[in-house]
Amino acid sequence: MKIIISNRSDRPIYEQIKQQIRDAIFAGLLEAGDLLPSIRQLARDLQVSVITITRAYNDLEQEGFINNVQGKGCYVLPRNQELLREHARQKVEQGLGEAVDAAKAGGIPKAELMEMLDILCREEHYE
Repeated sequence: MKIIISNRSDRPIYEQIKQQIRDAIFAGLLEAGDLLPSIRQLARDLQVSVITITRAYNDLEQEGFINNVQGKGCYVLPRNQELLREHARQKVEQGLGEAVDAAKAGGIPKAELMEMLDILCREEHYE
């Protein structure tokens, strides 16, 4: 897993790290039981403060993505199905929001937008 930090982003560095680890878990790149890099090692690799990594890992633990085993490291927890569904909902809402904005800007009526969605679902065999 490779974490990329953007200094140009308006998001704090710990949020960027947290989001990329969370995305890797959702994508299956990190699986239950996988050991994350140590806080010190990741801080060294990313050239950020140990406090920044600690904040990201603590947040991930509170959200139920990882477990910090004292003296052994941070391990990925089994994926919670409800968390997976919520993540999928968020991605769908974001995509649909963009579609609605594009439809409004293009003067496409809601009925036509709904018809387009129905056609796409049928093409993908998603009923």
